[in-house]
Amino acid sequence: MIITKEKIKNDLKDKLINHYAVDINEATNFQVYFSLGNLIRDYASRGWIYTNNSYVKYKEKQVYYFSIEFLMGKMLKANLLNIGILKECKEALSELEFDIDDLEKLEPEPGLGNGGLGRLAACFLDSMASLAIPGHGCGIRYRYGLFEQRFIDGHQMEVPENWLKEGNVWEIRKPDKAVIVKFRGKIDWIKEDGELKFVHKNYEPVLAVPYDTPIVGYENSTVNNLRLFSAEIPGSEYDLASACHGDYKKILDYKYSVEAISQVLYPDDSSDEGKILRLKQEYFMVSAGIQSIVRKFKKLGLPFSEFSEKIAIHINDTHPAFCIPELMRILIDEENISWDKAWEITKSSISYTNHTILSEALEVWPSHMVSELLPRIYMIIEEINRRFCNVLMRLYPHNQEKINKMAIIADSKVKMANLSIVGSQSVNGVAKLHSEILKNKELKDFYELYPEKFNNKTNGITHRRWLMLANEGLTNLIDDTIGTVWKRVPTDLIRLREYRNNPAFCEEIRKIKRGNKEKLAKIILDKNNIKLDPSSIFDVQVKRLHAYKRQLMNGLQILDLYHSILENPNLDIQPRTFIFGAKAAPSYYLAKNIIKFINSIADMINSDPRVKGMIKIVFMENYSVTLAQSIIPGADVSQQISTASKEASGTGNMKFMMNGAITLATLDGANIEILNEVGDENIVIFGLTSKEVLDYYEHGGYSSREIYHRNHRIKRVVDDLINGFIPKLSQDEGMDIYNHLITYNDEYFVLKDFEAYIKAQEKIDMLYKDKDKWTEMAIINIASSGQFTSDKTITSYANGIWNARMGEHF
Repeated sequence: MIITKEKIKNDLKDKLINHYAVDINEATNFQVYFSLGNLIRDYASRGWIYTNNSYVKYKEKQVYYFSIEFLMGKMLKANLLNIGILKECKEALSELEFDIDDLEKLEPEPGLGNGGLGRLAACFLDSMASLAIPGHGCGIRYRYGLFEQRFIDGHQMEVPENWLKEGNVWEIRKPDKAVIVKFRGKIDWIKEDGELKFVHKNYEPVLAVPYDTPIVGYENSTVNNLRLFSAEIPGSEYDLASACHGDYKKILDYKYSVEAISQVLYPDDSSDEGKILRLKQEYFMVSAGIQSIVRKFKKLGLPFSEFSEKIAIHINDTHPAFCIPELMRILIDEENISWDKAWEITKSSISYTNHTILSEALEVWPSHMVSELLPRIYMIIEEINRRFCNVLMRLYPHNQEKINKMAIIADSKVKMANLSIVGSQSVNGVAKLHSEILKNKELKDFYELYPEKFNNKTNGITHRRWLMLANEGLTNLIDDTIGTVWKRVPTDLIRLREYRNNPAFCEEIRKIKRGNKEKLAKIILDKNNIKLDPSSIFDVQVKRLHAYKRQLMNGLQILDLYHSILENPNLDIQPRTFIFGAKAAPSYYLAKNIIKFINSIADMINSDPRVKGMIKIVFMENYSVTLAQSIIPGADVSQQISTASKEASGTGNMKFMMNGAITLATLDGANIEILNEVGDENIVIFGLTSKEVLDYYEHGGYSSREIYHRNHRIKRVVDDLINGFIPKLSQDEGMDIYNHLITYNDEYFVLKDFEAYIKAQEKIDMLYKDKDKWTEMAIINIASSGQFTSDKTITSYANGIWNARMGEHF
């Protein structure tokens, strides 16, 4: 179907009449936005139906990507870009006297993720569709997102993020595809035709209702599906009243307990009540998704022995690990398949991505909680564990400690990472360093047992959103310079290296960066009432707030720089604007105090006339995909300063380099691979290596107190936390951070790396003074970024794990 500017105008007018009974001349911006969204979805729906029918007709192998998060970002421009009508739509709206940017501001950002995990999942869906891979997302339709962040007197305050308040124009509710998910109850077994059968009785039923969203491939005919489930009460309100025998309180309690499952992303799990809710969420997502997949497979009319040839189930971190026992349950209890055959089908269908080596992020559930909430699932996990431990006992007959460490159930706990490894055919890390740490340290026992399962798939980002949408000026310059092949083959960006010393091209790069910085400065003036100098270095650290990501180290070096300026008002440095964006988990008090610390020094420094504008600090509220699309193109410096060995990969580092920022980094995660692509001279590296960090953890020998007493500059800024130097930082807030650094020996080596970090910042200052050298570095980073696209990553998943075809042939 050819979609012209005139067609868009006429179709939009019809939509406005049908939806709102208004003429285009009387329509509000919101009415136009919502009608346009419906129109775009209509355009996509033809391809959606065609794609789905083709997958069934040709019995294509389909990939189902399970993730607790999908941080999609706004979809209006993304869908227009991928359909191939962004330019036509802009012109059509302009002629109707509407501006697409004004309409986009009205689009709520789906509150379905927290950070890198959800953003990666969104990039992967975009790449699967754009590469014409039959791949779909499966998750939860949270009514409220993580939370909306507000700063009150420098403190993070959390308010509900009601992103569905005005509805979601992109989704379609599919009540006819709803399934029942069962909690609690008891398991009876009976003999039927000589076979043992398991029957789940007196369970609490929850209706999982799917909401489908089209995932449009870039300028092709593929439209895949993101299916998110909402938890609802099965049956009518009358049925509920009958079941509860008219007990109004019981009705309300049950209704609340059901609807809570899909209310909030990451409920606080510091209490048993919160843990149970998170456990419910994970099983709810998995059971609903697996039931949906099995039902779809059965329509193919194939035997279950071919299940893994037609279905690939990928679990994104351990949150969807219940896919393993849930698929076993369906195969055994509902399809009457023997344990051994069911286990082979399950193992060969499921693959697992590990995203962390942090112990607190490797999920462990109390056994009693799983057995009470999911009685049949727990029975299956017990049997998986029994059989697996029998194997271990044969292999390691005199090593009970190793068996307990590798067991899925041990010490009254269910270990989800162990379950994910044992029950899958592939285990991958997300950067070369991360994968090596998994194999040689964190999961060494499993690697020795299953070396064939382990592999690396370095993360990637979609260049369509993070360059083509986020940085229109740079996109147009690249098109004019090397053509448009890079849009489909992003590694073609490497050709830009040829222009790194071309005066005209370099000048255009500088103009584009300056324009992006001016746009960002206007946003910050509007949002934060802080006036910035666009000629200053825009030094950016935006990511989830966690101690290992070391926003604290950044804040302390700003404080050190402030002291240097006070001591020497004529200090010869480039003016620097430090930009932060981060949310801290509501119960993570150290992280929230670090936010308060940074906001407090910002208030102090920004208002001090002695600084003369040499430093400005901005902490932007409610960091999001939309905000990132404004911040990243305007960044000069990308801070990727996590403690070496702690960041699995990182994807922000890739977004920044794609937009011409210079990476200031530790040798952690994918920073190492970026270094290998751009070369030593085009990145600034500092700090401990992962080997040095791991040696300290294993053998000890680190004393932050010793460094504190030995280094005057470090002692000064650490003492500032508790001596009243920072007016708006309370004694308790400062002492919490001080104790983290000194009393508890600085778990993430902030003080150990501090001096090297200061020298790295001084190197940044020196490099920026040479505008030709800086521009050359920026160009090399842009040119090298094609190696870090999610298209490349997904290609390696499709070929190396899923065995899924790419490219259209129907």
